[in-house]
Amino acid sequence: MRKANLAIVSCIVLLTSAAAGQCGGLFENNSPQLEQTLRSFNGRFDVQPYYNWDGAFPGDGPQSVEQRTPSAIVHIREAITANRALVERLEQRGVQIRNVINAEQAADGSITFFTD
Repeated sequence: MRKANLAIVSCIVLLTSAAAGQCGGLFENNSPQLEQTLRSFNGRFDVQPYYNWDGAFPGDGPQSVEQRTPSAIVHIREAITANRALVERLEQRGVQIRNVINAEQAADGSITFFTD
């Protein structure tokens, strides 16, 4: 019986540790942390146009990505603009900052920018 309890406690500790690691990634994508990252970001990024199956534009990005308020979108654009090197790299890919409607940082540190 004692070994079974120890095994259960060990499993709970492992699951809790895994969940804590995943939570860190979630918090990196809330607006203040994401904005801070964008101001100095110099890593890999991807650009994805956003549209849904019926062609309507909802203005906040894919449902799997945290939805942003209009003011959060403005703050994200301001953070990008503060990073001149990032602006240049985005412009080289044909991205205009005013068209960025969302951004999400992946667990590997890369960022996906969503544009309208």
